[in-house]
Amino acid sequence: MRYEGNILIYCGIDWAEKTHDVALVDDSGRLLAKRHITDDAAGYKILLNLLVEFGDSEENPIPVAIETSRGLLVAVLRAGKRQVFAINPMAAARYRDRHSVSRKKSDPGDALVLANILRTDMHAHRPLPNDSDLARAITVLARAQQDATWNRQQISNQLRSLLREYYPAALNAFSAWQNGLCRPEAREILKAAPTPARAARLTRTQFQAALKRAGRQRGIEAEAERLGEAFRADWAQQPPLVEDALGKQMLALLIQLEAACTAADDLAKAVEETFPQHPDAEIILSFPGLGIQLGARMLAEIGDDRTRFADARGLKAYAGSSPVTRASGKKTSITRRWVKNDRLNHAGYLWAFASLRASPGAMAHYRRRRDDHGDWHAAAQRNLFNRMLGQLYHCLQQRKLFDEHTAFSTGLTIAA
Repeated sequence: MRYEGNILIYCGIDWAEKTHDVALVDDSGRLLAKRHITDDAAGYKILLNLLVEFGDSEENPIPVAIETSRGLLVAVLRAGKRQVFAINPMAAARYRDRHSVSRKKSDPGDALVLANILRTDMHAHRPLPNDSDLARAITVLARAQQDATWNRQQISNQLRSLLREYYPAALNAFSAWQNGLCRPEAREILKAAPTPARAARLTRTQFQAALKRAGRQRGIEAEAERLGEAFRADWAQQPPLVEDALGKQMLALLIQLEAACTAADDLAKAVEETFPQHPDAEIILSFPGLGIQLGARMLAEIGDDRTRFADARGLKAYAGSSPVTRASGKKTSITRRWVKNDRLNHAGYLWAFASLRASPGAMAHYRRRRDDHGDWHAAAQRNLFNRMLGQLYHCLQQRKLFDEHTAFSTGLTIAA
């Protein structure tokens, strides 16, 4: 908030792809100024000059409400100590209905609505966290690597579905390998033999050459022999013309899979180079089940702003690991949370699953939830993630490493 005399001033920005609408109001709701700016350096300068005109300064910046948390405009606004509030568009739509029943909508009107959200309910909304530049860089890389991994799996599933239509020998041959179609050996062999007819004509030498091109160094002769037998086995086949057409479709899909695998690997290397530089990396990696990739995803969603969450309960609710209670009259129900950070929740399930083998205390806690409380697998994992997330919050706040006996002293005693 910025005091202009005794007046508090708030700013709302209706974000769009090419232009933005800006509105400034005082604490009585009076519209002080409005502008229509472009999404470029000139437009940003007009916006900053407008804020300065109404008293914005480094010591007392004017808070800004906008419907996005990313982009150059947000980066410009976050410079300094200014509080920037990313308002969910659905929440902004509900506020719009408070002032008009005609459901009319305009960009300048939406900017005014956003400014009034801060004027009336700023205490109920959280500003964007004040994370360090390194933490924000890790967030970009970790999320991109996660997206690339999901994209790789999606294309792999499409390729698997296509091979089932005309090339079951390939699926059978690659089933012995971990990660199957995503392995470079599988991709090299499919390039050399896009159809069953061409695969049946490949010699042992050609199989060995394909495995070497993929980077394989051991067991090449035995693997080439196994692949030759698998591809020469008797399988049902499509008509030759249809088979050739499906082979061309498969090669086109294989190019996409190759690009997705390369992107996922390159981004994983970037995460491995950047994440260990963060001061919180040592604490995060001390927890069982958290490696560099998964630990980077946890840091990416939690951030390093220690004031972001008032306590561990806030972080658990944000991650969706803690249950939510709904009570009406005499009825009370306790269910899982549906509104949450999906990326953090997904990383949490992987973390809880990986910790079962890495931590005796985590396994004891999981078994106790399954046997004593009757939880199903997903519920027991969610409860374990909820507990370990609280431990992570404590260790980050106190700058301590994870200690197995402190974290699961009761569970270890019972297990013993």
